[in-house]
Amino acid sequence: MAGHLARAGHAVSVYNRTRARAAVFTAAHGGREAATPADAARGARMVFVCVGRDDDVRAVLMGEDGALASLGAGDTVVDHTTTSAGLARELAAAASARGVAFLDAPVSGGQAGAERGALTIMVGGDEAAFARVEPVLAAYAKRVRRLGPSGAGQLAKMVNQICIAGLVEALAEGLHFARAAGLDPAAVIDVISAGAAGSWQMENRHATMLAGRYDHGFAVEWMRKDLGIALDEARRNGASLPVTALVDQLYAEVEAQGGARWDTSSLLARLEALRASRAPRG
Repeated sequence: MAGHLARAGHAVSVYNRTRARAAVFTAAHGGREAATPADAARGARMVFVCVGRDDDVRAVLMGEDGALASLGAGDTVVDHTTTSAGLARELAAAASARGVAFLDAPVSGGQAGAERGALTIMVGGDEAAFARVEPVLAAYAKRVRRLGPSGAGQLAKMVNQICIAGLVEALAEGLHFARAAGLDPAAVIDVISAGAAGSWQMENRHATMLAGRYDHGFAVEWMRKDLGIALDEARRNGASLPVTALVDQLYAEVEAQGGARWDTSSLLARLEALRASRAPRG
């Protein structure tokens, strides 16, 4: 994402908690390597954050040498991390106290989407700040939409992950059933993908799933983090998410298989392991 900003002609300063990664970036794209988040943000009008969890965002923005300390009136923070909506509202309030705008802007599209500059971005926050940032986001997004005030972007990302979870489990079960029934799963997918069963997951993941390749895409441990956020929010707003809760537990079983870093399509590996364990021996 930072590489797309650099290629679009923006002056980019980068900070990474793993310093070697920042060095690799500047060697490839130019720009300035910063020693701290505050150093990276110094002199910038827009700061983009993409880390892991709520506490990570707090640390890089409000911790010792956090980026907010270098920002002032008219500057904008765009957080691409998937976090809780509560954190987005907390950070928006903290930024506002300094005259800084804060946009929660989680992304969908995974590593491949980031590399191609084809992410989908769901945004919450001030309309005027969004209008300033939207043309810059176009450097690495195919679709960007503001969905409401602070927290709305994170709530929309929860919807995204809820929908993906059910789809991936359904695809895994379909492929698993096709194999068990003695069908050619790839041939079945070729037929049904043109109909109502078709989906992005089916088109882009079925072949690697059938090959048992789970070394790309979004990791199981990060999906569980995201689903946990959605389930927590559902407990607050009264939404019922039975399929999401079930898939979260199925991913826990994948983690127990050693698949925490496998990509999310590895739900098929869980089903295949169960079938193998039940096969007659002798």
